[in-house]
Amino acid sequence: MICIIRVLQVKFPFKINPPYGMGGCGIISFVGKIMMIVVLILLGLFVVFVINNNAAKPKPAAENIALGLPSTSPSPSQTQTLNLTPSSTASLSSQTSKADDISIATTAVIKTERGDIEITFYPKEAPNTIANFVSKAKSGFYDNLIFHRVEDWVIQGGDPDGNGTGGGKMATELNSKPFIVGSLGVARGGDIKISNDAQFFITKTDASWLNGQYTNFGIVTKGMDVVNKIVIGDKILGINIFP
Repeated sequence: MICIIRVLQVKFPFKINPPYGMGGCGIISFVGKIMMIVVLILLGLFVVFVINNNAAKPKPAAENIALGLPSTSPSPSQTQTLNLTPSSTASLSSQTSKADDISIATTAVIKTERGDIEITFYPKEAPNTIANFVSKAKSGFYDNLIFHRVEDWVIQGGDPDGNGTGGGKMATELNSKPFIVGSLGVARGGDIKISNDAQFFITKTDASWLNGQYTNFGIVTKGMDVVNKIVIGDKILGINIFP
């Protein structure tokens, strides 16, 4: 027991004496010191191994961590003629044209802060587009939405988000009607087969480069002077539908 206590009370640095001439207790004490030295050496090697192992692990790059952050300022594609990116989560509208709807909806009046714009539809060329537009107009969907885009050749509005990125999707109805002064068209993204189900535009000049590329579903018959006065941010007060 005394020998064990002597081993546990060893202080460093050790003064190791040869075992020769020692009694049994001295031999045990010497062996204990050797064992403690071995343990300390192994412990030191283990610490070095752990430090080196941690240093070798790659740290995550800051740009990888940032990938999970949502975009706070989405912008429309620069390659689109009408500068529109419909919502990627929106599904195709299930609007189906009905003969009764088309027969009683031949004209519309877009009421704005600058005055009224009277529209005559093309029911044979774009029946589904007109049915969708009429349905939204009657439900008040367009009330107080804005014209978010105004250029020297076009005005564009009807976006529920107000920035050119909102709205759902519906099938494009291409036809032979040319885009001239006062043409009423539907905005779309990069896929010619899919148009936006909310945003519409009115051309202020001839725009033949849009022919056969966008749905043309009506023409301004009165109020082009109002169209030319529209500025970005002007509100659509409402859209009235007439037979």
